Amino acid sequence: MAFLLKSMIGNPLSGMGLGGGGDKEEEATPSDPAKAAGMTREEYEEYQKQLVEEKMERDADFLHKKAERATLRVCLREKYRLPKSEQDENMIEMAGDDVDVPEELLKMVDEDATEEEGKDSIMGQIQNLQNMDMDQLKEKASATVTELKSKAEEKCSVM
Repeated sequence: MAFLLKSMIGNPLSGMGLGGGGDKEEEATPSDPAKAAGMTREEYEEYQKQLVEEKMERDADFLHKKAERATLRVCLREKYRLPKSEQDENMIEMAGDDVDVPEELLKMVDEDATEEEGKDSIMGQIQNLQNMDMDQLKEKASATVTELKSKAEEKCSVM
């Protein structure tokens, strides 16, 4: 009960700022960050250098990965004859000329290319014809013919 009363009322002089309460706050937060981290000055400086080096290494790796992706996009644009992107070319320039496309991505692109070549060949077209349902194909053809006839009748008064 006494604790509750004391916490509610508090020390009447501490709130007035008569030099009693300000010293404890200054002692709690030291001005030297090395002391705050519990290290010596040399350890703290070494730690900061290590952090900066790690960040630079992460940034370089990230830039390299972005350049690899940009290289892959450039390859795909060339393959499909799409317009070039200045952003990708700038990214490759920033990373340097030693950027290669990762092997996994090259394998994926090569697999897609072989699949497309198979579909484009005559044998691929014949296999697609074998897989088609002839009844469905006949229905589509007859529906298209009747649709064309109805449109022609609407437009032409002679028919």
